[in-house]
Order: sequence, then C-alpha cells, then structure tokens
Amino acid sequence: MNKKIKTEAVDHLFEAILTLKTPEECYAFFEDVCTVNELLSLSQRYEVAKMLREKKTYLDIAERTGASTATISRVNRSLNYGNDGYDMVFKRLGYQCEEK
Repeated sequence: MNKKIKTEAVDHLFEAILTLKTPEECYAFFEDVCTVNELLSLSQRYEVAKMLREKKTYLDIAERTGASTATISRVNRSLNYGNDGYDMVFKRLGYQCEEK
C-alpha cells in the first residue's frame, strides 16, 4: 500500500464508500464527490483493466474505450506490479479474466 495515500481523510472517504448499498446510491455519492470527467476516467481505467485481463490488444482497447496508449500502459503496469486490487475485485465479481 502506498503510504502517501494512507491518511485519515482517505480512511474517511473509504468508510463512506463502504456504506453504499446500491448502484443508485453510488451514482448519487460519486456525482457529488467527483467531476464527470473524473468519474469517466475511473470507469475507463476499470474497463481497460478488464480488457487487459481478457488479453485484448492495446489497439482494440483504445478503439473500444477511447483510452490513450499511455493510460492503457499505466493500467497494465498496475495489473502487473500493483497491489492486486483490480484482480481482487474481478474475482469477487466472478469475471473469468486471465490473471498474471
């Protein structure tokens, strides 16, 4: 875990997120907390990660998500050298993605 982000304020944010129970609650909260572009960027990275785990090519991912190759590369680095957060979520959601 990156010690730079481990703060009391981030703990409070995560505690708030963990109280959300439905997609509608998530929409309400995240629309208040994030700008539209921030939320779309987060969702784009998540889609990129899923597609990378499905072994899609950078070109296919870029065409389908609109993500730049720099973003795809950054997400790929997180998948390969990060904290396994994406894979934890994919497993819990039952996605049949190929792991590292």
